[in-house]
Amino acid sequence: MLKWLSRSTFLRQGGSYFVIGLLQLFVDWAMFVLLSALGLAVEPANVAGRITGAMLGFWLNGRFTFAGEDTAVGRRQFARFAVMWVATTAISTWAVGHVDDTVGLKWAWIAKPAIDLALSAAGFLLSRHWVYRR
Repeated sequence: MLKWLSRSTFLRQGGSYFVIGLLQLFVDWAMFVLLSALGLAVEPANVAGRITGAMLGFWLNGRFTFAGEDTAVGRRQFARFAVMWVATTAISTWAVGHVDDTVGLKWAWIAKPAIDLALSAAGFLLSRHWVYRR
């Protein structure tokens, strides 16, 4: 069986992705709350938060979570990551903006971690099987 298909590798990668993701989520959320509390509109504050979290997460996941003989962290992987990031950021920004429009900013602050956590499951599978592949 291929190494990246084994159950133990999947569990190790899942655990590492989860821990790095929590750190990434906290950095993203803190930047989002800070900027939106200072008066920046929710949508650009969300994008700014996701950029700071993404810079951290791309490198850590590439070097630790998905590191192996059949993986890499280079231009090709970054281009794939960028495609995934744009798609998930569009969904996250729309959802957070919708919550803000519907029930207000403080609810958007609460909803953002749940929205981004839900998107992280797709991010894990895409990262594991597409982003970090050679």
